[in-house]
Amino acid sequence: MSDATIAAGTEQRLTAQELKAQEKAAKKAEKERLKRVARDEKAERKRAAKSGFANVANPRRSTLLTIVCALFAVYCLFPFVYLLINATKTQADFTSTFGLGFGRTFALWDNIKTVFTYQDGIFGRWFLNTILYVVVGAGGATLLAIMGGYGLAKFRFPGRKAVFAVIIGAISVPGIALAVPQFLLFAKLNLTNTPWAMIIPSLVSTFGLYLMWIFSEQAVPTELLEAARVDGAGEFRTFFQVSLPLLAPGIVTTALFTIVATWNNYFLPLIMLKDSNWYPLTIGLNQWKDQASTAGGQAIQNLVVTGSLITIVPLVIAFLCLQKYWQSGLAAGAVKE
Repeated sequence: MSDATIAAGTEQRLTAQELKAQEKAAKKAEKERLKRVARDEKAERKRAAKSGFANVANPRRSTLLTIVCALFAVYCLFPFVYLLINATKTQADFTSTFGLGFGRTFALWDNIKTVFTYQDGIFGRWFLNTILYVVVGAGGATLLAIMGGYGLAKFRFPGRKAVFAVIIGAISVPGIALAVPQFLLFAKLNLTNTPWAMIIPSLVSTFGLYLMWIFSEQAVPTELLEAARVDGAGEFRTFFQVSLPLLAPGIVTTALFTIVATWNNYFLPLIMLKDSNWYPLTIGLNQWKDQASTAGGQAIQNLVVTGSLITIVPLVIAFLCLQKYWQSGLAAGAVKE
């Protein structure tokens, strides 16, 4: 073996040893870095605990808060789980098995079919009635809240403070307290037992108006409106092309509030409607529930539970589809100071 070959082998062995040493040094440096990061995070949590503030990027861990949130989640999900389990039972299994246990027969699809065919398919009529009240009533309430809240937030006029006081006072009055006066008024106008008795009261949403008022003040900079007016845009064009996109999160939130309020409305249709063909789902399902207590009535609790499950599906879909629009700060950076 030549001297050149021996020298090359020695150099190769030294190179491997150097690489191994470098790798060991890198691992040691990484361990030191992780220790420093852990110490810094611990120190930051201590400072946050003393000052009462928490860093979003380095949140404090609270066992008590985790337990409270878990209990709240169970409380919210329990009715849905109950409906989901009992909607799979027959009427016999519903009355003879444990409430949170499945029955001997899986009858979900049969129950759904029976719900839509029972009493000549009256459930489908109730479902369409509810859709009508939500689209026209809640949709109109959202539109009026948008325009009213924007106008109150961005325009100055005499009596603005008085309007604000009236809105705050109206929010504090429960809707049930107004149901009877509304019934007497609609009875004078011969509008009871008609869809208008549900649609017209649903067009008024004082909370939605207040919400859009506050949101418009924060989300739409006055400087942006002034710039649009300087460029020659009219008020309607400014509203639809400049302000409306910025108000999207508030619009979605207001729409969801009004949709849920109209969808779950019970007392108003109870006193306004007598014809079952105009019932919403809330009154119709309650009528089915009370059917067993009447003389010769048939117990159909399994259909009531299945109908209730079907009733909440559109609301769940609406929340899941619109949750990405629940964000604010779209106007941040739109105008530079």
